[in-house]
Amino acid sequence: MNADLIAVDWGSTHLRAWQGEKTLNLPLGVSRLDGRSPRDIFDRHIAPWRESPATPVMMAGMIGSDAGWQAVPYLPCPLSLQTLSANLCEVAENVWIVPGLKVEGENVMRGEETQLLGAMQLSPAACYVMPGTHSKWVQVANGQVTGFATAMTGELHHLLMAHSLIGNGLPQQIDDDSAFREGLARGLRSPTVVSELFRNRAARVLGKLPATSVSDALSGLLIGAEISAMLATCPVKTVTLVASAALASRYQTAFTAAHVEARCVSGDRAFLQGIRSILDERR
Repeated sequence: MNADLIAVDWGSTHLRAWQGEKTLNLPLGVSRLDGRSPRDIFDRHIAPWRESPATPVMMAGMIGSDAGWQAVPYLPCPLSLQTLSANLCEVAENVWIVPGLKVEGENVMRGEETQLLGAMQLSPAACYVMPGTHSKWVQVANGQVTGFATAMTGELHHLLMAHSLIGNGLPQQIDDDSAFREGLARGLRSPTVVSELFRNRAARVLGKLPATSVSDALSGLLIGAEISAMLATCPVKTVTLVASAALASRYQTAFTAAHVEARCVSGDRAFLQGIRSILDERR
């Protein structure tokens, strides 16, 4: 990322920023401000990077929601992501928020649209899968985003491990590829997933699943169910994954099991490419 630009990915739980070789990663997402305003956080942690107001700051994510700095309208699909630059919202001098996308009456996204723009330039595809707290499956045709769907895979995993009987009283979890793959196979077979969830507790109680492997077994189950359900409505043979290395590895394993070819683009690289493209388009 060039030093002439500050790129900010400001989500629900974390604030991340880049300028040149400088990076920032703080647990100061819009749901964790503890009474402080986004402007206060900006002035303390991001504004000091600017040599002058001439340095543009481009922000994407939940900072543009009604819980963030300012609610920025969603742009309706289908649309070309080249229109993002013409719909930026200026919240301070040369400080801009990227709008999100919506499928009217069905779905919304914030932050992923910027990653998506970068990914479309780095790895053109007809279907993009963006794993995370709320995984997005995005369809693209003729350079336009035609629609997208959301699976709450990451959030379900967190809720079940932290607040359900499945995760209650467990020791520290360790990586267990075998447990992940066994859960994955069950998820691919049973995309409705509801009838399979309690088996994670039963298997642990009955000594069939190590107590330290419940998280990976549950992760495999949920990812498998996500992929099986999404492929049923959007059958594809090739996808581009936009994800961190850890998530990309899990989803690539899952897609291989589902006989789908998955190419991968780093989520951070895609985000920074998208931010740069939006700024260049605006100029």
